[in-house]
Amino acid sequence: MNYLSNLIKDRNIIFQLAKNDFKVKYLGSYLGVFWAFFNPIISILIYWFVFQIGFRVTPIEDVPFVLWLVAGIIPWFFITEAISNGTNSILDNSYLVKKIVFKVSLLPIIKTLSTFFIHVIFLIASILLFFLYGYSLNIYYLQILYFLIASVILVYGISLITSSLAVFSRDIGQIVGMLLQFGFWLTPIFWSFSIVPPQIQFWFKLNPVYYIVEGYRNTFIYQRWFWEDPLLTTYFWIVTLFILIVGSIMFKKLKPHFSDVL
Repeated sequence: MNYLSNLIKDRNIIFQLAKNDFKVKYLGSYLGVFWAFFNPIISILIYWFVFQIGFRVTPIEDVPFVLWLVAGIIPWFFITEAISNGTNSILDNSYLVKKIVFKVSLLPIIKTLSTFFIHVIFLIASILLFFLYGYSLNIYYLQILYFLIASVILVYGISLITSSLAVFSRDIGQIVGMLLQFGFWLTPIFWSFSIVPPQIQFWFKLNPVYYIVEGYRNTFIYQRWFWEDPLLTTYFWIVTLFILIVGSIMFKKLKPHFSDVL
């Protein structure tokens, strides 16, 4: 609780540092923050071209493939980018670790929020895309806020664990990248979950990112509230809060040793 209260107390400085981090990341490049959107857009176009133009994938459950893909891949982009940035948050700002006046515990959440800014813009673009395809605004869009909060808490908890471990082993960043690659193919992002045999669907649902991805699709496409699946919702929050608690304890235990290693 003290950890959460400190984050709330420092919310202004967290927001300001996250905004600065977002700007500095692309400082000096000719296209600036455009690069933050260029790579994800290119990835979406490649997947769309390969599967819809190349393999001629038909609409999934009467939903145009590009809309179905965007609804699932947008949260994935945010989660993977936030975890990757959060993992390296201490290493990338090692000079701040040795400053006694700076709260090192803020670095993972700063990186998460820095990535969050891009995600919000992609969300707005996604809503416009659905609107162009004839989907109108509806009350289900209100739960986007719920899934945004759920995503931030999940990636923040993971980042606390990975960032504290990465200080002591540079291999953690590579391991995280590899696990995210596995996660991409094991999460129904560009393939429909309906193709999974019923007897093994349970194992895929153990992945908390599944809950987020399907939640976005339920919001944009299927118009289904998150509380309509109480078991999966309960499981997600148990896992997410467990990760957050473990991450907070681990970060607190290892933080005094950061300056000795860096």
